[in-house]
Amino acid sequence: MSTTHRERLVQLLRSLFQLDQAELDFGLYRVMHAKSAEVTQFLERDLLPQVKAAFAQYRTADKAAIEKELAKAIEQAHALGADPDALPKVRELRTQLADDAVDLAGLEADVYDHLYSFFRRYYSEGDFLSKRVYKPGVYAIPYEGEEVKLHWANADQYYIKTSEYLRDYAFRLRPDNEKNPMRVHFRLVDAAEGEHGNVKEQAGKERRFKLAGESVVAVEDGELVVRFTYLPDPAKQKDLNAAAEQTIFALADPVLRDWIAALGAKHVRPDGTVSDTTRLRVHLDRYTARNTFDYFIHKGLGGFLRRELDFYIKNEVMHLDDVESETEPRVEQYLSKIKVIRRIAGKIIEFLAQLEDFQKKLWLKKKFVVETSYCIKLGIIPEEFYPEIASNDAQREEWIALNAIDDWKGSAAHLLEPGLPAYSVPLEPAFLKTHPTLMLDTRHFDGDFTARLLGSLPEVHGHLDGVLCHSENFQALRLLLRTYADAIDCVYADPPFNTNDASFNYKNEYQHSSWCTMIAQTMRMAERALRTDGVMATAIDDFELHHLGLVCDEVLGAATRLGTLVVQIKPSGRTNDNFLATSHEYYLLHSRDPGAVEVCFFELTDEQRQQYSAEDEKGAYKWRDFLRTGGYSTPQERPNSWYAIYFDPKTGAIALDKHSGWQEIWPIDSEGRKRVWRKTRPSFISHLANGEIRVSSKRGGGYKVEIIDRIKTGVRPKSVWVGKQYDASSHGTKLLKSMFGEAGAFSFPKSLYATRDVLFLITGEKDEATILDYFAGSGTTGHAVVALNREDGGQRKFVLVEIGEYFDSVLLPRLKKVTYTPEWKDGKPKRLATAEEAERSPRILKVIRLESYEDTLNNLELHHTEQQRSLLDLPAARGPDKLREQYLLRYMLDVETRGSQSLLSVAAFMDPTAYRLKVKPPGSDESREVNVDLLETFNWLIGLTVQHIAAPLTFSTSFKRDDDPDLPKDAPRRLLLDGRIKEDSDGPWWFRTVTGTTPDGKRTLVIWRKRPGGESSEGVEQDNLVLDEWFKKQGYSSKDCEFDLIYVNGTNNLENLKAPDDTWKVRLIEEDFHRLMFDSEGA
Repeated sequence: MSTTHRERLVQLLRSLFQLDQAELDFGLYRVMHAKSAEVTQFLERDLLPQVKAAFAQYRTADKAAIEKELAKAIEQAHALGADPDALPKVRELRTQLADDAVDLAGLEADVYDHLYSFFRRYYSEGDFLSKRVYKPGVYAIPYEGEEVKLHWANADQYYIKTSEYLRDYAFRLRPDNEKNPMRVHFRLVDAAEGEHGNVKEQAGKERRFKLAGESVVAVEDGELVVRFTYLPDPAKQKDLNAAAEQTIFALADPVLRDWIAALGAKHVRPDGTVSDTTRLRVHLDRYTARNTFDYFIHKGLGGFLRRELDFYIKNEVMHLDDVESETEPRVEQYLSKIKVIRRIAGKIIEFLAQLEDFQKKLWLKKKFVVETSYCIKLGIIPEEFYPEIASNDAQREEWIALNAIDDWKGSAAHLLEPGLPAYSVPLEPAFLKTHPTLMLDTRHFDGDFTARLLGSLPEVHGHLDGVLCHSENFQALRLLLRTYADAIDCVYADPPFNTNDASFNYKNEYQHSSWCTMIAQTMRMAERALRTDGVMATAIDDFELHHLGLVCDEVLGAATRLGTLVVQIKPSGRTNDNFLATSHEYYLLHSRDPGAVEVCFFELTDEQRQQYSAEDEKGAYKWRDFLRTGGYSTPQERPNSWYAIYFDPKTGAIALDKHSGWQEIWPIDSEGRKRVWRKTRPSFISHLANGEIRVSSKRGGGYKVEIIDRIKTGVRPKSVWVGKQYDASSHGTKLLKSMFGEAGAFSFPKSLYATRDVLFLITGEKDEATILDYFAGSGTTGHAVVALNREDGGQRKFVLVEIGEYFDSVLLPRLKKVTYTPEWKDGKPKRLATAEEAERSPRILKVIRLESYEDTLNNLELHHTEQQRSLLDLPAARGPDKLREQYLLRYMLDVETRGSQSLLSVAAFMDPTAYRLKVKPPGSDESREVNVDLLETFNWLIGLTVQHIAAPLTFSTSFKRDDDPDLPKDAPRRLLLDGRIKEDSDGPWWFRTVTGTTPDGKRTLVIWRKRPGGESSEGVEQDNLVLDEWFKKQGYSSKDCEFDLIYVNGTNNLENLKAPDDTWKVRLIEEDFHRLMFDSEGA
């Protein structure tokens, strides 16, 4: 019986240890498959046999053995014709069976059952869910006496999915054929056409991937597109995958014949073995699995499960009534069972914690910058570069596609004055001079050109008006935070509203909790970037408004609330809403210190200005009722504003003193209720002396007191914004159409003017503010910053984070276009930017692309040395709690993946230009190997505000040994340069420097170098000798050295060049790189 229970537990543990998905060769599954045999052997031969071994002490009292012996004694008694109950042997065995017998098989089965029941309750589709089980169907939450407690299912986990992994998936049937790779693209179509937020999930059904009706497969632009929906469906996903495979293979279209043949071939695994499964089915399973498993990583799984295990044992295993009523041997057996459950479960927990903590380490690791490029306005580029720029066909073609420069024919009809240079092939440098707002993209140029161009700009940071980060937002914030901590004036976030099934990727049955987890983890990071007087503005609609408000209170604190802004974004309302036609969205406004926030007043509208029709020498004004109404307008609330005013109808005199025959006027409203005046007595007297108070008769009797209300330079913004400029259709969707010439470039963009006014509300008085948007979408925030700067001459900067494919198709092109000119129609410019607009346009945009979490997993490499294997195979290392078991449970993943490229291979720092990593674009299954930008990554890790990036220089030299005749013959000879180091384009010694300032104000020099000598003692000696000579040649060793801190890669002797009174310090790049990359503080 215990065998069946044991097998059931083994199957569960194989799932927990991620060993049961043989065809899933991505992420951690690939790593665990490599260890599958070893881990399975540990489970079946080492760990679970410990259960049987733990009860070995009871083998002499085994119930089954005693029953067998008793049956034999009774049989013998009957054979002899004796009464079995009269035999002492039978009576003894019956007593032993009643009092001392141990059901070993039952004990084992009971332990397996409890282990199975305990672990199964927390495991669902590849994730542990932190459900604190109190009793069946009832859960406990952590409560520490707060007045109000917010908790959700995944509150103590990291959300690691992005909608991009849900929406798109691509692979090549011919990976090495660049001309005809036969790319297959699984594409998720919108769950329902229509307006954002209109899709309601059917209750009680989990969402599944399913072929999207008819015409699901088509060849488009040379690739095979297969369309899926992601909607509630009662069928199992594996059955839907089988049906999809059958449907596709049944297609008879001749156009698809080659595609279907290639998809029907058997899948070849990474190790070269051939699977029984078709290539199509493998990718179907992989695509659906990627979006079913691994939604969360627990922040502290080991501690959570250990606490839960103790609770489980106390509530589900330990029953005090049994202890009181049982014999001492039974109680001993009972306690032994508890100890075994706790010990075996503890070891399983250790292994699960190792898996989860390893993934947590990879998730929190700050990611490499895998590409850096710059978009630079032509107007700031030295003209010496113009000939090279003009001859670059790729750049010219982009300007044609984005800016229609081929339309500029040099005539007035094409917006150029006659005689100015026209478009030509190749371009003329003179043409570039007439278009100073064209953005050069360094992606179209080689590294040498980019390095020389950056080296020619004296102040990179001063000209850097925007940073665009193509990355998952949590990872981007992790990397950028050291630079922007306490430096952001406005955090603007427009997260997915979670109302459209395809807009946010969530685990079945965990839509709201997944969303809350994603919002909370990114908001915690963004809040650390916010200045004390900065403001966080988060857009949302009704669907998640209440959840967002609670999460904001939990993460930021209720005391940080500034208010809620309501903006009418669709005046006509949504026509297909069930009850009310929704026409608005919200912005929740928070600040770390609400008292420090300056209110920015809005300019008056024309309608408001018209109300101030009177005018005197002080300016325009209107008369306003002196009686205060509305809230806070009673004598109890404002006692100093409750007084009588006296008026002489004959002379028009007004006073506060009582006079005979004058009219006494109290602040009483038309309903007879006591009110107060708008001013206190002293203020009234001041206004009266300035002629700003008047009293007139009312038609129905009585008198009306009025005060002059002078026109203001601005008005305090109200909490409800209504205006045609906020219409998201006219100034969002249609605006993008005017810029790109087609609709559908991006779904549901915000109105440019709604975003601009929110930013003005927060940064109107801060014309050098920095704005962070970590859900950048189509780039409306960046566009709004450009528009705002052009309006008021500010120099606000923006930091935009986005992972979607529209980063390259919409966001970046949009910013290039709006820099060129503000006015567009049908995708073409209506005019050139004015001189003032050109001056106020962005100068440099830096674009960085980060390694993804999936890239980190896919670059893991296992290293298991023969020395390790020999050590673990020693007899002394084997057995319960010995070295082999401890290694497998606690250290295996960390030790064997050490040195993987994604985990920082320090050895690769010998050539900083050749650090390679395999990366995949979001939603793709196609890897490509790229050079990591170590220089840029390190700048972000140390939080360097970059002042200058020098162009690389290379040198050559020769060496000799000291031939001092006074040295003994066998004495080591010092290595010397044979002459000087010479600048040489083919030289092996390469140097590149970056200068800037760290967050704590240290003036910093970063020296990157190639070390052609390697790690040999002579090679290190040569490399450091060249470094010393180069360092002195640059003048860095002089007494007036301007730096406080110098970084350099590779062991070196630079400290030896310091003068006695020098204060600069030298640090190894590798040491700080590793420390800062894996620093998880605050995460």
